[in-house]
Amino acid sequence: MKGLRGVIGRVRGWRRGWHERSKLQRIDLYTRSTLAGLPWVFLASWGLLPLLPVLGQGPVPAGLAVAFFAVNSAQCVLSNRDLGAAFAHHRGTETFPVRRLRLPAALLALLTGLMVALAATADLKDAGLALLVLDLPLAFAIPYVLLVPVRTYLVHCAVYAVVLVALLAAVGVPAGLLFGAVLSMLVVILLVLSSVRPSAWSMSVMWQAEEARDMQARLAVAEERLRFGRDMHDVLGRNLSVIALKSELAVELAQRGNPAAVDQMVEVQRIARASQQEVRDVVRGYREADLPTELMGAQGVLQAAGISVTVEGADGPAGIGAPAAVQAALGWVVRETATNVLRHGDPTHCSIRLARTRDAVVLEVENDGADGTDPLDGGGDGGGSGLAGLRERLGALGGTLTAGPAGDDLFRVTATVPLTAARPEPGGRPSLSPPSDAPSALPEER
Repeated sequence: MKGLRGVIGRVRGWRRGWHERSKLQRIDLYTRSTLAGLPWVFLASWGLLPLLPVLGQGPVPAGLAVAFFAVNSAQCVLSNRDLGAAFAHHRGTETFPVRRLRLPAALLALLTGLMVALAATADLKDAGLALLVLDLPLAFAIPYVLLVPVRTYLVHCAVYAVVLVALLAAVGVPAGLLFGAVLSMLVVILLVLSSVRPSAWSMSVMWQAEEARDMQARLAVAEERLRFGRDMHDVLGRNLSVIALKSELAVELAQRGNPAAVDQMVEVQRIARASQQEVRDVVRGYREADLPTELMGAQGVLQAAGISVTVEGADGPAGIGAPAAVQAALGWVVRETATNVLRHGDPTHCSIRLARTRDAVVLEVENDGADGTDPLDGGGDGGGSGLAGLRERLGALGGTLTAGPAGDDLFRVTATVPLTAARPEPGGRPSLSPPSDAPSALPEER
């Protein structure tokens, strides 16, 4: 019973590890696993079936057949060991150590000698020799084709084919079987070249695109930091200079006993409070989410991850004509849900629908591929993230938010915000109280 539980636990761990990988990591793992399993598939077919009839032909042919299969199995193990390093070498991220090719090359030479000995001592069927030739260089060629240019690979394979055919002819293999061996060698050379190189090239292109997107995101963050720094400098630079000058002037006047020093300090206080409000406005502008911008950003991010996206109602009054406070609140919902769609399950499609009734704006975000967990569950830490944070933001406007399974492997988030919730402030801006996870950067004026 414990053994069965252990097996089930390992299977669940593999499944969890698979779902935790990104789509590109899954494709990479699938490609490497397929190429790693290729030598073993052909070992169990091309490399084994022709040897079975030889086992009953006497001790010498049987011993050669067993030795051939054992050495071929060892070659497959080495091929799997070198495949990852060969992929890295092909991508240019690592350099493959040449010394790691010595043992596989020695095993290939030993396999060649064993096959020639089998051809000389055993009664191989016509198709048996051709199948053995097909399997002979496969395990060695799979990583090797990634380490050298295509021309070098073809030249080396041609030289090896000439040597093999010459050795087979030297032990008396008939011309018809030699012709079949040449065709088999041509097939396996082209098979490896046409399957391994394109797979490695495709993975290299996809990883380069992923790295480019990552670099683009880093540059966007750096540019945003610079913009924020410029805005803060523009807001505070002049005012701080004026505060410094007026403070110096107030000190000079106070030392002289001039009552005008009080007026200068009152002016300093006024400028400081004005600067405080300006900084608060800058920070608030960076915090607020604009609904049309968030919709475009969510669509771009999800499509870049291979998820098809449909947006309905964003070009009508629900998306553009709603009050700014309502759009800001719904923008946070779009941002949070789009982020979490990428983190949970294996979605292929996400639909975002906006609708406006007489009294409210309704936003629905629905995706397939739900993994059974709540993608907006902030972990119950009360930190204002996830579902709790979104409800707090909408609650400040009298809105509601619901989230849960919608049947057929779907997950749906519905946000409703009344249009009468946004009340203009004296300055003309709609009010949207910040939630607990976004406290004011500066203390309020008293």
